[in-house]
Amino acid sequence: MTGPLVATGRATREALAGIGALARFAARVVAAGLRGPFHGVEVLRQLGAIGWQSLPVVGLTALFTGAALALQIHAGGARFNAESVVPSIVAIGITRELGPVMAGLMVAARVASSIAAEIGTMKVTQQIDALVTLSTDPLKYLAVPRVLAATLAVPVLVAVGDSLGIMGGWLVGIGRLGFDAQTYLVNTVEFLEVWDIASGLVKGAAFGFIVAVTGCFFGMRSGQGAQGVGRATKAAVVTAAVLILAANYALTELFFRG
Repeated sequence: MTGPLVATGRATREALAGIGALARFAARVVAAGLRGPFHGVEVLRQLGAIGWQSLPVVGLTALFTGAALALQIHAGGARFNAESVVPSIVAIGITRELGPVMAGLMVAARVASSIAAEIGTMKVTQQIDALVTLSTDPLKYLAVPRVLAATLAVPVLVAVGDSLGIMGGWLVGIGRLGFDAQTYLVNTVEFLEVWDIASGLVKGAAFGFIVAVTGCFFGMRSGQGAQGVGRATKAAVVTAAVLILAANYALTELFFRG
């Protein structure tokens, strides 16, 4: 009778221990990032790998999400004769929630897996041990540039995604729903506030930090062999996605609870 309770307790304890280890690792990365030396060339390389190379998938995701959102809001608003709210609701939905969350999840799928696989492979092939032998701190050389680059790049991706998401709603609005192009844009601009956009960018920075820290954490804890790297990659993506959704709720509660 006690078997399920024991298994549940063991799983809960392991999950809490993992969260604690991840939090300690994040604190170590932040502390290492506040001390020199800094590897500027590596940061620039990671900005290209994380930011520029993630732009197509984030842009396409945002474009189609904005288009689908406009259709859904129009269909729902038609029940209450409120079709005119499409521009404003699409704008606030994209900038506050869908833009940062979709960008974060797409970056998690692409970047967290890449970071975990890369660092995990370096651990398996003892390249990290070689860095230590050469008196190079692995956190400073491997984790800090990736975390800094992701924290800077994801807000930019969110801004681009917001623009493309609103454009997707605009294209559907004028092409399928009968809105006037200029009126749609005017309603969008008049409804949006600076904090709507800024809150999404802050979320993007938090999500970028989560993605990079999670990828580095599981990469450095990777087991031996191809299976160990594969498990680390899978764990990094799943954990990053769950933490992004949890952080999104916490930040939304903090920003908009009034």
